[in-house]
Amino acid sequence: MKKLLFILATLFSVTTYANALVEGKQYVQVSNSQATSSAEVIEFFSFYCPHCYSFEYQYQIPTKVKNSLPQGVEFKQYHVNFLGRQSENLTRAWAFAMATGNTDKVKEDLFNAAQKDKLRSMNDIREIFIKHGISAEQFDSGINSFVVNALVNKQINLAEQMKVRSVPDFYVNQRFRVNPEGLNQQDFIQDYVLTIKGLLQK
Repeated sequence: MKKLLFILATLFSVTTYANALVEGKQYVQVSNSQATSSAEVIEFFSFYCPHCYSFEYQYQIPTKVKNSLPQGVEFKQYHVNFLGRQSENLTRAWAFAMATGNTDKVKEDLFNAAQKDKLRSMNDIREIFIKHGISAEQFDSGINSFVVNALVNKQINLAEQMKVRSVPDFYVNQRFRVNPEGLNQQDFIQDYVLTIKGLLQK
């Protein structure tokens, strides 16, 4: 009974928060209807982006968002190409990591190498994957595979469709974009998480 009451209280608080969200403040509506068959949250990011690095490792916002999502809501991270250098290769490498289930293995080292501007070619990126147990043969045969090509195109096309111009950038159901400038700066992390949970109720 206590568990049921807790669940009902949580649902009530999230619904209340959803109703309190103001378009143009905490979020921007980018589509009139949900563009996905199932609920999802997408973060667009770049390994070159220092704010993305802070979100990931200092504030841990992606992890907190992912852990707070209701059952059945998928959290995705898509890489963008517009910060130059090895961005296109990193988008492809991230697609390969997603396709092979290795995102958690390579993410931190890819971030660190990009933040220190140590990546000069796909070979430098390849070495990071090999370091984490992905064989050279697996990388070489998979990096330009049909599945990876499809994920590369999905990341690029969706970033263009959503008109992503800066990162990190969070979208809910390809319908709402979180507006970080409108969040409570005194409790930024919690407000970020609550805003996303609230937008899932709209």
